[in-house]
Amino acid sequence: MSEVKLAAETRTEFGKGAARRIRRDNKVPVVLYGHGSDPLHLTLPGHDLLLALRTPNVLISLDIDGKTNELAIPKAVQRDAVKGFLEHVDLLLVKRGEKVTVEIPVHAEGELAAGGNLLEHVLNALPVEAEATHIPEALTVSVEGLEAGASVLAKDIKLPSGVTLAVEEDAVVLQVLQAQAEEAAEGAGAEGGEEAAEA
Repeated sequence: MSEVKLAAETRTEFGKGAARRIRRDNKVPVVLYGHGSDPLHLTLPGHDLLLALRTPNVLISLDIDGKTNELAIPKAVQRDAVKGFLEHVDLLLVKRGEKVTVEIPVHAEGELAAGGNLLEHVLNALPVEAEATHIPEALTVSVEGLEAGASVLAKDIKLPSGVTLAVEEDAVVLQVLQAQAEEAAEGAGAEGGEEAAEA
């Protein structure tokens, strides 16, 4: 997993006006919390943070005011609905060796059995418990040759060493759906036409 170093500054101004000023300076208001300590209000460089957050569950090494170093993982990210820029980020304080519960993106690879079947992601991300400094970026699952009605359960996914499920073993992660028959759709249209003619 990747670790990204970012320079953080403590902030003393709060509220919408202060947040707007921070964002005008190409920075992002951030709250760091965890381990029972008081929340720490920080600003981080906007562009660097945006790049870091492209990696799910990225480990961020914070150099706070050039005095202290802390490790954190993203917990909540608020983006502008239209422009997509970062409005606010919550970071969770972690320690090396500590276990944390996170959601890991699930990627499917391979071709389904012939017949136009569809793959449904019931869970786009799998909840797992992992050491804070060894969180996998993604989990890859083979769906090669799976037929309609087949499912991939949480317990079927091979997890890296030191990573355990944080969800029921029988939770469905992926399932293969049968393609809807075109005849059924055409039949429904014909019935609708007959009803219209009778009216």
